[in-house]
Amino acid sequence: MQIGRTNITLVQGDITKQEVDAIVNAANSALAVGGGVDGAIHRAGGPAINAETRQRYPQGCPTGSAVISGAGNLPAKWVIHAVGPVWHGGGSGEAELLASAHRCALQLAAEAGASSIAFPAISTGIYGYPIGEAATVSLKAVKQYLAENPDMPLCEVRFVLFGESALKAYTAAVGS
Repeated sequence: MQIGRTNITLVQGDITKQEVDAIVNAANSALAVGGGVDGAIHRAGGPAINAETRQRYPQGCPTGSAVISGAGNLPAKWVIHAVGPVWHGGGSGEAELLASAHRCALQLAAEAGASSIAFPAISTGIYGYPIGEAATVSLKAVKQYLAENPDMPLCEVRFVLFGESALKAYTAAVGS
């Protein structure tokens, strides 16, 4: 799918191995090393990522926002730590917070001069966001942001999905 000059692609794979300018980390608000995608990024990228985020962002990052750091040993140049919401049934502003985390990540990538960015399925692991709903919200937020910001340097927005079921959910949500 293409929005302006930016291609949106969906792949199944390991986000830590993506050769893009920026990868997005599904971070927690304390920016503490966690499990899932966050743990994988910190293991693959090494301790420099955690050291930088602790130094630059001692207060953490609020839900629905994002911060940027170097990528340590990863093939990317930057890691954008986006904090998605914990799922509480859908009536606590989760959709807006998830959309906001994606918009903030795209803005930071653009400000850094990234031409490519890779997102995981933010909030769908331990945070419990239903994958189908998260896919719809995430893709809609990205498409809307790109449409509203046609001069962004991004040529590719890649969603890197860990399992086949996540890839199927995002593929089904493409038309949303």
